[in-house]
Amino acid sequence: MSPKGRREVLAVETDEEGGAGVEPGGTGDFGDDGRAADARVVDPAASSSDEELEEVGLRPRTLAEFVGQSELVEHLSIVLQAARQRRQPVDHLLFSGPPGLGKTSLAGIVATEMGAGFRITAGPVLTRAGDLAALLTDLQDGDVLFIDEIHRLHRSVEEMLYSAMEDGRLDILIGKGPTARSIRLDLPRFTLVGATTRTGLVSGPLRDRFGFVGRIDLYAPGDLRAIVERSARILKVEIDSEGAIRIAERSRGTPRVANRLLRRVRDFSEVRGEGYIDGATASEGLELFGVDELGLDKVDRSILITLCDRFGGQPVGLTTLAQCVGEETDTIEDAYEPYLLQSGLIQRTARGRVATKRAWAHLGHVGPASAPDATNTPPLF
Repeated sequence: MSPKGRREVLAVETDEEGGAGVEPGGTGDFGDDGRAADARVVDPAASSSDEELEEVGLRPRTLAEFVGQSELVEHLSIVLQAARQRRQPVDHLLFSGPPGLGKTSLAGIVATEMGAGFRITAGPVLTRAGDLAALLTDLQDGDVLFIDEIHRLHRSVEEMLYSAMEDGRLDILIGKGPTARSIRLDLPRFTLVGATTRTGLVSGPLRDRFGFVGRIDLYAPGDLRAIVERSARILKVEIDSEGAIRIAERSRGTPRVANRLLRRVRDFSEVRGEGYIDGATASEGLELFGVDELGLDKVDRSILITLCDRFGGQPVGLTTLAQCVGEETDTIEDAYEPYLLQSGLIQRTARGRVATKRAWAHLGHVGPASAPDATNTPPLF
């Protein structure tokens, strides 16, 4: 069935569902530039802000430009080269890891290395089966479809994705009741690249359909320094090795944080300095923006102060801690606690969160003898 015929079938199916149709010019139609007219489906987080445009410009475009994750890059290069030699689309890929480590960048690199088109969407955006069908039927042969936060796909959308990934077909139900009939649409060959920050929430049937699963880990300071220096060249920021090291050390092992801190230090150097970033300028600028030598921000320190000063080193429950800090429990548990745990600053016990001796020392206090000893724990970076 031709692409036009597939769109006509989907238009009938989505109209009967009461959803958005995919007729030309409708909310599911794609323009000549490959972007959907419906912002719900493709690139939902698109924005014209200068900083977000800068972030896109800092992304590596090829595997040769990608810094760090040497083992993952080696595995991925073999997979891509083998697919090119066979003149076939690369197998479906799943990247997992904390936010800001380069999952979206790797998806774009896969498309570039394969010379294929690149479509972006996110799991929470695909709320109806018709949304996914509109995307899949508009793909060209060999295209790469990237779904961010794929663990948040709706159940009905995920089940439709099974046959699309495995058989390259899409089953569409037309009509309701006794007159309902099923139509099977053949899809062009495509590569699905999924990204998730919560691997455990990806269902087993979906995870097993990916041919390659890669885990992205936190970056070492040396890799972050190289990323900062590369970003500085792109942004035309003058920085020496000491300035790059200071930013890398406080970036929490995350390139996205490193690039954000670089931009803030650039602002500081242009307003309060001479436009050149050395070690002293970087340290002074980061201190001004509330980032200390361990990469902790205001909320991180507030958590440690609450555990050490307000409760004197006693175990504190998550709900109590969140109320004292003024954040939601999910925010504490997902955004702040992982880094504090990995850095050996707090420990989770059956009775609650406890500050370690390293946390007391970081605040300049002498901790109680009962405080957990994390001084023998190797540093995170």
